[in-house]
Amino acid sequence: MEVSLHRLKLLRELERRGTVTAVAAALNYTVSAVSQQLALLEREVGTPLFERRGRRIVLTEAGLSLAGHAETILGAVEDAAHAMESARAGVGTTLTAGVWASVATALLPAGLAVLARDHPGIAVRTRELAPEDTTGAVRDGSLDLAFVLDYSTYAMARVPELARVPIAVESLHAVVPRGSLDAESVRLADLADAPWILSRARSHYGRAVRIACREAGFEPEIRHEAGEQSTALALVAAGLGVTLASDLGLGTYGADVDVVPLADALTRTVSIAYRERDARREPLRAFVEAFAEAARGLGLEAP
Repeated sequence: MEVSLHRLKLLRELERRGTVTAVAAALNYTVSAVSQQLALLEREVGTPLFERRGRRIVLTEAGLSLAGHAETILGAVEDAAHAMESARAGVGTTLTAGVWASVATALLPAGLAVLARDHPGIAVRTRELAPEDTTGAVRDGSLDLAFVLDYSTYAMARVPELARVPIAVESLHAVVPRGSLDAESVRLADLADAPWILSRARSHYGRAVRIACREAGFEPEIRHEAGEQSTALALVAAGLGVTLASDLGLGTYGADVDVVPLADALTRTVSIAYRERDARREPLRAFVEAFAEAARGLGLEAP
């Protein structure tokens, strides 16, 4: 029996994620393409792997068994690739990293410069994702590593298969229209009556800030929802509300706003997440060291 590794990966993801739709979304395929590949896998093995329950398909006992073997097989293939990578001493290695907007604009150029200086044989490809989506992509192998966030008010859910290395701690600052606040620092409670500009409540950042406001005794009035920090800052510059921004979020933006330190000391920790099984990969360790150095160079507090 010859089985496609690609189809085994789809089977593994179906066992993890539960629906064909979720697998398609995670791996950037259409639902029909995933369904076709799973049907071909079933033909390859010659036994039913799925059964339909209502509008969903679920794994049969044989499907669950093969999914378990798929984890072992795919892991062995990855281990072989990493062994060859080590034999080449990192020459010609390409890492795929998950980033989000403020990392991509502020930290990424500095980190890649350090990496190119110290390890010119390591190439990096990046994919911009929402912070809350990065760990799943690392776990399923779509990314080698990703930047992740933990706010002092709200930590990101841990994924058992992943390790995290903190590289920086950022402060969050109040951002208000120019000249609207005459103070050296401000408490969140002082902004309770202001209109707010925040990302959606389901985003990691949006949830963390809402929790901080509730802990300060008020529910923020969200006048404008903005997913990108640059958009939020532009709206503040237009006098449409207030927001919070991190050191990285402010690093490359020149909006006509006032940035005021928060007396509440709200922070977020920037970490690099990767699969624990990859912890001994030299290129991955070199990436982490390079970006930790770059963060220090930008004046970010080391955890």
